[in-house]
Amino acid sequence: MKQITAKEVETLINEGKKIDIIDVREDFEVATGKIPGAVHIPIGYIEFRMDELDKSKEYIIVCHSGARSGAVTRFLEGHGFNATNMSGGMVEWEGEIE
Repeated sequence: MKQITAKEVETLINEGKKIDIIDVREDFEVATGKIPGAVHIPIGYIEFRMDELDKSKEYIIVCHSGARSGAVTRFLEGHGFNATNMSGGMVEWEGEIE
């Protein structure tokens, strides 16, 4: 499973890179803030919303600490998606939130 740190994601954003982030936390967690531009798909809905994703894109998967996003990353990889887990999750995030 590919991994990326929160600091590396922040650097990509600050450099103006176009990245696709999926936040798999629950609604109450996202209500406290998410990475700007991240798409919120709660972990329990990933299986049912895969048709919204594009296999030609790379997705960075985010949760609170990196465990749930790791499981989602492995799940998506198993279905042919290019996914990378943001290790440390939002606990490690020091950048802007919306």
